[in-house]
Amino acid sequence: MTQPLHEVSMTVAQQQIDIYAELTNDFNPIHVDPAFAATTPMGGVIAHGTLSINLIWQSVAKSLGAAAIEKALLDIQFLKPLYAGDTVTAGGQRNAECANQFDVWVKSADGSTLIAGNISLPDQS
Repeated sequence: MTQPLHEVSMTVAQQQIDIYAELTNDFNPIHVDPAFAATTPMGGVIAHGTLSINLIWQSVAKSLGAAAIEKALLDIQFLKPLYAGDTVTAGGQRNAECANQFDVWVKSADGSTLIAGNISLPDQS
């Protein structure tokens, strides 16, 4: 039986992206300049990929406790961008074949998968 993780959601506002740019010192105009971002193939401002990853960590910590993620290994792929103004949800479920691994994802409000992968937790034995 697969065990689901608690889902964690957020709506990403431009202000949050700007604050994240300050924290990470990543001021790429695709993240912080709406006029520039509109001229790119993305068509608008996109959030830093690592901003979305934080939701995965929150989901795992909420489900299994903060100590569970201390030595966890995250292996993910970015599949689609997260745009300013979008609402996303992170979650996952225990991998049916590996008890110490969870398949994780970040999805948009329309159900599109933006990030997919897995998180491996240290063996508890």
